[in-house]
Amino acid sequence: MWLPADETLKDVFGLAGHHALITGGSSGLGLDIARCFLSAGARVTITGTDAAKLDQAAAELGENAAGFVCDVTKLDEANDFAGLVQDKRGTVSILVNNAGRTVKQPLDVMTPEEFQDVLNIHVSGAFACSRAFVKQIEASGNGSILFTASMSSFLGIPNVIGYSAAKAAHVGMVRALATELAPRGVRVNGVAPGWIDTPLFRKATSSDPARRVKIDGRIPMKRLGSGADIGWAMTYLASRAAGYVTGHILVVDGGALHGF
Repeated sequence: MWLPADETLKDVFGLAGHHALITGGSSGLGLDIARCFLSAGARVTITGTDAAKLDQAAAELGENAAGFVCDVTKLDEANDFAGLVQDKRGTVSILVNNAGRTVKQPLDVMTPEEFQDVLNIHVSGAFACSRAFVKQIEASGNGSILFTASMSSFLGIPNVIGYSAAKAAHVGMVRALATELAPRGVRVNGVAPGWIDTPLFRKATSSDPARRVKIDGRIPMKRLGSGADIGWAMTYLASRAAGYVTGHILVVDGGALHGF
């Protein structure tokens, strides 16, 4: 349908009336996603395990944001947490499964416990949150679930087998949940960030110049991405503009996945 006369592009691409919950939202890409959602008109609730960081981030984000401590690996607490958020902040219409961690170790050094810890956050945690919030999202009438995927969802990146397994699982979760939840009016999509200019990225590559050269040479656009690039991609997928988009992983990487 073409844009009605009484609506603007902001009505279609914006998030006014939405309440978004972003796991792992107190720093990094989660915080950048929160900034974009707020700019698009949504109310935002961020979660994390560090209360001080959450308070600082929520204060920076402003009056339409709040932070709640939540460890997504405590799977049996997810339903109670969803109820708490609804009681304190209202019904959630957008869930962003963003919480995560990585362990960089070669296969014969990484322990089974380290491998499982990564899966617990990215995969089991995202499952538990999606399950806990889906009824709220369905009740909103125009909600969606989003996942932060990765280049390692598609590329073979050495020494991060746990992270790669988890992010590949996100692709399967997006496709399966999109199919299952579409009849309930819930869309499910993901964003796969390329190499993003963050403090963590700079720290990781400052001691490995060869890796930085390899990364730079792979990106056809010849620059790193920004947190806003990811946040705005998430905003689009959560908006009415993407109302017929589900089961999709939007790759935001400057062409790196397909570059040669």
